[in-house]
Amino acid sequence: MGKAVFAGLALTLLATACAAQSPSAQAQDYLVFYTPGQGEAATDAVTATGGDVLSDDVELGYLVARAARIPSSPAIVGVLQDKPIGEIARVQPAAGPRRAAVKNEPLASRQWDMKMIGATTSGSYKTEIGSHKVLVGVIDTGIDGKHPDIAPNFNRALSRNFVTDRPKDPKGKNLDGPCEWRGCKDPADVDDDGHGTHVASTIASPLNGIGIGGVAPGVSLVNLRAGTDSGYFFLKPTMDALKYAGDQGIDVVNMSFYVDPWNFNCPANPADTAAQQSEQKAIIAGMTRAVAYARSRGVTLVSAIGNGSIDLGNPTKDTGSPDYPAGSAKSRTIDNTCLNIPAELPGVITVTSVGPSKRKALYSDYGAEQADVAAPGGDSDDGGTSLKGAAREILAAAPQNALKASDMIDAQGRPYDSSVIRECKNGTCSYYQYLEGTSMAAPHVTGVAALLVARFGKPGKGGLQLDPARLESLLYASTYDRGCPASGNYRYSARTTHTCEGSVSQNGFYGNGIVSAQKAVTISGT
Repeated sequence: MGKAVFAGLALTLLATACAAQSPSAQAQDYLVFYTPGQGEAATDAVTATGGDVLSDDVELGYLVARAARIPSSPAIVGVLQDKPIGEIARVQPAAGPRRAAVKNEPLASRQWDMKMIGATTSGSYKTEIGSHKVLVGVIDTGIDGKHPDIAPNFNRALSRNFVTDRPKDPKGKNLDGPCEWRGCKDPADVDDDGHGTHVASTIASPLNGIGIGGVAPGVSLVNLRAGTDSGYFFLKPTMDALKYAGDQGIDVVNMSFYVDPWNFNCPANPADTAAQQSEQKAIIAGMTRAVAYARSRGVTLVSAIGNGSIDLGNPTKDTGSPDYPAGSAKSRTIDNTCLNIPAELPGVITVTSVGPSKRKALYSDYGAEQADVAAPGGDSDDGGTSLKGAAREILAAAPQNALKASDMIDAQGRPYDSSVIRECKNGTCSYYQYLEGTSMAAPHVTGVAALLVARFGKPGKGGLQLDPARLESLLYASTYDRGCPASGNYRYSARTTHTCEGSVSQNGFYGNGIVSAQKAVTISGT
């Protein structure tokens, strides 16, 4: 994991196989995913171990069970140990365009990303900035709802925190650090990491004369926190966040993470134990069902593709899994049956990253089967631009507390280097940070999708609703084609070359093209 370059935030799935298989072992909590309609058979398998079923999520098809060993049955798809953190058409526009008669935001000159996609005062802002009726969920490490450049668009009433922090990992090493709140559960307007706030800011920082402007500066932001302070994502909180999004009428959800400890989830890799295989099957089943649940209820899902510099259509090696607890990783050979989740799930719009010159970023994963669209995510190594250093990355809001904890600002709040910008107005200071990654590319796409909901959505649960399949079609129409390099390859260095497969209109580097807010607010919708 990294603070500046990561679409991956790990999920803790603890499979202590030896203890689980021992008849005299202490009872553990498990998520038991069963074949649709086989809940009763799965329950019987749990009780046969002497265990108890604590709950049954019929919609997503899994039991929460307490047992001394892993239950087994043909009705069971996969099992993983649940280790909770801590103790506890033609479419007519719905309304006329909203025009933003505003000046440039103070830091707009640093937003090359918004210029690239036309989200500026001379571009999309003139026609459509979005509406608070459009609900955008951010599944991440949280959102700093009090940040001056987030607060006007932050929907506190709908925001939820689905995860409880844990001070130390199972080996006794520092993980999330001391609990700041009772029960180790942060309020729904707190982000101790900063990643989620950065993502939310790119989507919808308002045009308020402070800092920057987001892609859709008039929409509502809903915190759907599933990531811990240390940046790990657990399966159940992530599924809970997706299910909540579907139930509450959230329009678009941004997912700049991967569900882990397995960077690639392989259902039958011979390098893995039976328990590890079952764990990965459970991740695939659980997330596939949660994504389908949300999408069937009108949620459009956008995901970062990942920062491994890998062709996801032809992966060969995974050296970083499992990455929890620290020191557990092993090297294993993998193939295309292994999935990066949620990026490779059906119904998810997957985003690659480009730098200021529109070159696919070196770190960005890619793939003819996987890439749907591209967007600016920053690239500090992009030499095809006059920008230097951090200015080649994406600038967005950052929580002061997270910057202080990371020693990026001093005791007086002054940044130590140019990667952090402090802007003070009327005695109040707000902070912004340059970051790069496919995590930063995905929210540009989420913002463009939100603009399309504002234009073409119909009244529905939560505010406005637009069928995800229709929204996806409109989104792809709101792109500019970007073909593969003439040679078919791009050579980043003497040792690194990426091969781009596909046509000008659809390829493994850029998918259907680079998104454009300007096109999104002007297309007819036919």
